[in-house]
Amino acid sequence: MTECFDCDNCKESLYGRKYIQMDNGPYCIPCYDAHFANTCDECKELIGHDCRELYYEDRHYHEHCFRCFRCDRSLADEPFTCQGEELLCNDCYCSEFSSKCIACEKTVMPGSRKLEYNGQTWHEHCFICSSCQQPIGSRSFIPDKKDYYCVPCYESKFAPRCTRCKKTLTKGGVTYRDEPWHKECFVCTGCKTPLAGQQFTSQDDNPYCVKCFGNLYAKKCSACTKPITGFGGGKYVSFEDRHWHHNCFNCARCNTSLVGKGFIPDNDEILCRDCSSDL
Repeated sequence: MTECFDCDNCKESLYGRKYIQMDNGPYCIPCYDAHFANTCDECKELIGHDCRELYYEDRHYHEHCFRCFRCDRSLADEPFTCQGEELLCNDCYCSEFSSKCIACEKTVMPGSRKLEYNGQTWHEHCFICSSCQQPIGSRSFIPDKKDYYCVPCYESKFAPRCTRCKKTLTKGGVTYRDEPWHKECFVCTGCKTPLAGQQFTSQDDNPYCVKCFGNLYAKKCSACTKPITGFGGGKYVSFEDRHWHHNCFNCARCNTSLVGKGFIPDNDEILCRDCSSDL
């Protein structure tokens, strides 16, 4: 007796017919297509057992239905991109959605190395220094109108130079007599102490700290012999070739302040009128 060999669904004999073996049994071709074939997302028809099926993001397609939404090119063996619900070949995607390099005006392909700045896009190898013409890449750069410079070229071309060491100032610095200086280069002509943020004065266009200026150039108080610099609002009194700090201009006998008062010179001393009358 011949063993039964029927389709698991329609129970028709499979002898002499094509069939597909599934885990739960054999199926004739019509039953297999009806029960197991996927529906093409594009044409909505079943994808039969004898058709090449393409699968992308939970969607199934006939090979001939898997095409670019714009140019209708087959995407079966081509790179493609999904934009929303639309499948696009690389050419159509780049033409419509990719930016163009501001330097060479060619499309910046998806996934390629690029640089974006101020709403513009460059291929990485097209973004070059306007001076040395070398690619800037991931290095720092400085824009100047429509030009872009690597930091060394910008400093060499535009950055101010220190009056003392002649090297470029990249940050900070001080200005003295409308000339730029590094903070560490702007020092007292006498003791070489940094003057940035400190009180200083000048002699013959050379900067000096208060102490050095006082020791070298300031008048000396005839009473205390210390320099009279005038810094900090200090006032002084002069008489003939002698000078006094305000708080040092006192009577040599009674120590009364003589600022704004009459006084009598007595050799190297100055006296108030009362002490002078006692002589």
